[in-house]
Amino acid sequence: MAATTVEEVLAQVEKDEAEKLKLITVHKELELQFDLGNLLAIDPNAPDGKAFRQKNRAEFLRSLARDNTQLLINQLWTLPTQRVQECVTATLPQPSTRLPREKPVPKPRAPTRWEEFAKLKGIQKKKKTNLVWDEVHKEWRRRWGYKRAKDGTKDWLIEVPGTADPSEDQFGKRMKAKKERVAKNELNRLRNLARAHKGKVPGVGLTPTSQPSKGELGKALHVAKRSTASVGRFQDKLPKEKEPRNMGKKRKFQPLVGDFKAEKSKQLEILKVMDSKKPKMDVTKAVNKQMRAEDAEASAKRRKPSKKGKGGRDRGGPKKGKGKGPAKRGKGKRK
Repeated sequence: MAATTVEEVLAQVEKDEAEKLKLITVHKELELQFDLGNLLAIDPNAPDGKAFRQKNRAEFLRSLARDNTQLLINQLWTLPTQRVQECVTATLPQPSTRLPREKPVPKPRAPTRWEEFAKLKGIQKKKKTNLVWDEVHKEWRRRWGYKRAKDGTKDWLIEVPGTADPSEDQFGKRMKAKKERVAKNELNRLRNLARAHKGKVPGVGLTPTSQPSKGELGKALHVAKRSTASVGRFQDKLPKEKEPRNMGKKRKFQPLVGDFKAEKSKQLEILKVMDSKKPKMDVTKAVNKQMRAEDAEASAKRRKPSKKGKGGRDRGGPKKGKGKGPAKRGKGKRK
């Protein structure tokens, strides 16, 4: 085994360092123009046409793209860097090249009815805090939503007004009023959307009409029941309630994993029809077509006029002549 001297080891190290330096060093006659904000590099150097024709074109283009990308990465390392969660990140400057938009600039949204009213009256929107003080529970609670402050639906006792019916369910009355408010807000939202898009209110649910018909109310009830997470599977039905018509049918798809025998037979039937030279004949359709043709031919024969008989007159028709009786024919001439 030959001994390795220190000079040989140093020469090999210098050679490896030169190879590494060669990988990140790219020489260009003209310097590239960089837009680091957009990670864009513009190469003003003309490509070598001779090398492009002689060498493999894909390899030549790949090498050119690699050199320009290396110059762009070298420029990125000149930017100020910082370490974020064991990663070195660079802060990009503001882009200097204006790139064209793929789509047109969106149009400004049309103001809603409330926004127009607020602008007319000078009403300004005030930001409210999400937490308010609840005097009953003596703690800060949310203003809206679950476990909100001053939640009237959690009261275990409701005072009956003096003008109300003592036997009336006040809890049910409160829930009904809340549902009506929610429905009214949804109706106003749909109206605002229709007004903003200059179109009609969607036909799903209760349409904003002064006197909705029975069919519209049934359709709205059906849509409201199907708007749950279970698609109305656990919703109770009203007495004598009927399913609305013309609501569309839900498409049914075969399961992805199931009976492989049925799928195999279906695919074999398709291949059998495709492989057969003669088209598949529908016997019922062919018989019906033949019967219709025979009926049409028989009806045409019945409508066809009768042929003329001998003597130039129709069969069964009146005889030709001036008198009532038959015409007299003699051998001699008439005087």
